[in-house]
Formats: sequence, C-alpha cells, structure tokens
Amino acid sequence: MDDLSALLKVLEQGGVVACPTETCLGLLADAHNEEAIEKVAVLKGRPADMPIALLLPSFDAAAEVALPPSREAEALMAAHWPGPLTVLLWAKPGLSPRLVRDGKVGVRVPGASPAAELTRAFGHALTATSANPTGQPPVRSVAELPRALADGIDGSHSGVSPGGPPSTLIDVTVTPMRILRPGAIEIDPTAL
Repeated sequence: MDDLSALLKVLEQGGVVACPTETCLGLLADAHNEEAIEKVAVLKGRPADMPIALLLPSFDAAAEVALPPSREAEALMAAHWPGPLTVLLWAKPGLSPRLVRDGKVGVRVPGASPAAELTRAFGHALTATSANPTGQPPVRSVAELPRALADGIDGSHSGVSPGGPPSTLIDVTVTPMRILRPGAIEIDPTAL
C-alpha cells in the first residue's frame, strides 16, 4: 500500500503504518492518539519505561509537543534537520506517558524518505520507533518483519530503508548538551 492517501487514512483512523525512514523501517502512528501509541508499544513489546520518539513534519512542529529549546539547541536542530538527529526536549504537558521520560520527549524531522513524505502530509507528530521487537536489530523493509509484527500493522509502504546506524540522540535540555546515542550524524561532543 504505497498510496499516500491510503496510508494517511490508516493513520487518521488510529492505525499503525510500517514505513521506511532515512535509517530503518519505522512504526508510525498518530502521536495524539493514545490507543494508536499503545498499539505500537504492544507490537514492539516495548516496556513502559522506554519512551517512543516522534517524527515531526517541520521544525516549527516541535512547538506542538515540546517547550521551546535553548538558542544553542535550536541552532543544532536547524543544522541537522531534516535528518537523523533526535533531540530530547522538555515535553509539553498532556503527551502520552508512552512518549515521555523524566519530563522529556525525543523528536526529529526525518530526512528524505517515505516516512518524511507521510509525516509532512499528516501534518502532526507521528511515532518514530523502529519496526522490530524491542531488543532485536532494526529491519529495512516490510519483507523482513517478524510474522507477529507484520500481522499487527494496519498499513505499510513497500519501500526499503538504506539501513546503517540509527539517528543520533542528543539531550539538549542539559548544559552542555549530551550525546546519549551516537548514530548516523557525527557530532563532536566537545562542540556541544
């Protein structure tokens, strides 16, 4: 199901879509729909204390889910978005507990990929977790999904992700900012 309008309809109805990002295959669902988020968590076997990050349609959409970042953090985001950089920001009140840990939410604007197109078309935050059982290696396409996970999704894009390292994860709520997971974007920690 590569038809963007069909995948949008799945998301709008609270479904979960498997879609290639610029790193790996992701599980996308409406970040404002508690049942959809829970379905993603169950499909992955994700424990409650492991928050699910979000894909944003644009830089400005961060304001929908997070408090304004510092000027330094904003500069870092502007330099690497769209792209595989996930930043931890202070979460706005009211987000699903599945998305927040220690008051923080992980967000990124995805680089060129079917997931980026779908997120822009949806216009709001979507979940951004890899389409694999928690603790297992990420996959690049729907064909590689474990059967139980494949049977649980509501729609999928047939594209293939390039693979490689996951997004780089940086906590920008602390000074100096701290790299929590090295990844696809190389950032010199001494520059933070």
